[in-house]
Amino acid sequence: MTSEDILKRYFGYETFRGFQKEVIDTIVSGTDALVLMPTGGGKSLCYQIPALMLDGLTVVVSPLIALMKDQVDMLADVGIEARSLNSTQTFEDACDVIREIRSGEVKLLYVAPERLVSPRMLALLDEIKVSLFAVDEAHCISVWGHDFRPEYQQLDILKNRYPNVPRLALTATADEQTRNEIVSRLLNNPKVFLDSFDRPNIRYRMYEKNKGFIQEIIDFITGEHMHESGIVYCATRNKTQAVASALKAAGIDALVYHAGLENEQREANQAAFFERDCVMVATIAFGMGIDKPDVRFIIHVDMPKSIESFFQETGRAGRDGKPAESVLYYGLEDLMTQRAFIEQSDADDLHKQVSLHKLESMLALAESVTCRRAQLLTYFGEEAAESCGNCDNCQNPPVARDAQVDAQKLLSCIYRCSKTNGLGFGASHVINVLRGENNAKVFERRHDELPTFGIGRDHTMKYWRRVLRQLITKHYVNVNYQVANVLTVSEKAKTLLRGQEPFFIRVEGAKKLASQKVLNHEDLDDAEQRLFSLLRQWRRECAMENAIAAYNIFPDATLIQIAKRKPEQPSDLVGISGIGEKRIERYGDAVCRIVNRWRENEQTLAFSAMF
Repeated sequence: MTSEDILKRYFGYETFRGFQKEVIDTIVSGTDALVLMPTGGGKSLCYQIPALMLDGLTVVVSPLIALMKDQVDMLADVGIEARSLNSTQTFEDACDVIREIRSGEVKLLYVAPERLVSPRMLALLDEIKVSLFAVDEAHCISVWGHDFRPEYQQLDILKNRYPNVPRLALTATADEQTRNEIVSRLLNNPKVFLDSFDRPNIRYRMYEKNKGFIQEIIDFITGEHMHESGIVYCATRNKTQAVASALKAAGIDALVYHAGLENEQREANQAAFFERDCVMVATIAFGMGIDKPDVRFIIHVDMPKSIESFFQETGRAGRDGKPAESVLYYGLEDLMTQRAFIEQSDADDLHKQVSLHKLESMLALAESVTCRRAQLLTYFGEEAAESCGNCDNCQNPPVARDAQVDAQKLLSCIYRCSKTNGLGFGASHVINVLRGENNAKVFERRHDELPTFGIGRDHTMKYWRRVLRQLITKHYVNVNYQVANVLTVSEKAKTLLRGQEPFFIRVEGAKKLASQKVLNHEDLDDAEQRLFSLLRQWRRECAMENAIAAYNIFPDATLIQIAKRKPEQPSDLVGISGIGEKRIERYGDAVCRIVNRWRENEQTLAFSAMF
């Protein structure tokens, strides 16, 4: 079969998207490839279709067990023999999979990187014909990547051990340095495919935290996004629980997901997220491989560690192409927490330097005064217009304030406070001194006698924290994360103190933006909406019965097409996007029963309305 035949028969699509066809042709010809395609762009088809065209086993490296299960379930549902080997399987189950591999029954095998390079796994692969190695989330192999994992670097064994087997590296987020390292470690003379990073349907907004920002999140959801799907990301498990409780108290259907929950609870909450429109409050443990198309908003309660992480997480919104929102809250505590995590990690010095640089780039994006989208695209090496017209900075421009004198005041206060004990003090205390606060700690340390006491009382605590964030990011101020986060002035600050360098900070615009309302499947009339609801209910029950994700049966876009076409018999489903031959065989009768039952009910309603 040709790639087009496979696309239509198994996956139910008439045409390829973007450069999918070119990637498939490249792999089938035996050439390595690097594919950089945004989240939701269709990367998986780039190796799933070659797996059916090539003679042998396609091995897919995947970092998460949940992601493997999701992919295997989906492929099994369309009639493709796929398996996984992972740590949750019993010895007997793993032996069954290995037997099926040896007998040639399996076309795709999903494994974690550490499992792939184990001696037993390599010995097994030596016995059989391997047609392709596909490495998903390939940025994990690079120390420059935002999610570096040492176990991924062991994959460089593939180049030497299996030089004649083509390799495909796939990722949604990788800057130029990361891409170069992926190529050097995994690939030989690859063809590189770079898709656009632009997601024009997502509107980006970033706000400095204030005491009432959780209420702002509640107002945002209840105002125009009630009964819609969204994800709220938090940095810690405790904050996840606290934010979810606040949302529930406001009447929002909120679920929780983090590594501290029991496996059964995590799985139940994840399944519920796909079954109904609700809000998932989660750590970054949730989301990789999530393919729910109608997520209307992503909210970050805490600033991510890098632009790559931010882009990947926000990319889980609006996969159906309809308007979606990305809202980020950030503050000094985020910067301090992330820097402390980096400084205190077991990573080597190079990785720490790279991580700090990425964190600083993320803060620079949050505090910028120019187009958010243009900065995102430029970061990934893509040309962009100066203004997108669909972010907060474009629609409600902030201004840059000359804060050189204020920066000098804060630096001077940090220096004079540190001279009193030879070590330094934390941010809150220094700013209290600067603002002339009459509290016990200030008087106890006799810091009310310092010449900098009260010279910054004309600005708020929030303003001084904004200045301090920039001083830390630009390395004018050092933070001792080993000792209570105390502050000291760096050598670099001398030029700023002498007035030899400019210093600007962002001042927020006058107002915040209203949400963009997305109508619920606006292209369906009232009767079709009722049919759509019945189809979703059937999909939910079918997913629970077969223990698979609901979207692996049919996405909403396919159910909408069914509701518009109203098929009377399975053959009427041919040509609907997302329905291949195997799915017609599996679900055609059930879908048509629902449609015909709905048609009878509608006729009864119409007849009753006549009398």
